[in-house]
Amino acid sequence: MVVELRQKSQLTIPSEIIKSLNLKIGDQFDIRERNGIIYMVPVVTYPKAYMDKLEKEVKKFESDFANGKLEGFTDVDELINSLNKK
Repeated sequence: MVVELRQKSQLTIPSEIIKSLNLKIGDQFDIRERNGIIYMVPVVTYPKAYMDKLEKEVKKFESDFANGKLEGFTDVDELINSLNKK
């Protein structure tokens, strides 16, 4: 699809793309150029408080796993079998 660069460096994303990616007003994008190609990638941002809480949970998980409080699995089938036993 061909779009036109407008005043203030604005582009209009075609509606087919908006619908297929379920984009909404206010969505953010990472825009980069590499070898003459412009890449626009939708990004999601999270509040700092949410990320801090997630970081704490991950650290607790890592600690529990290292201390043997959580079981590990060698493959997906082993995980599924474990879940089916519960």
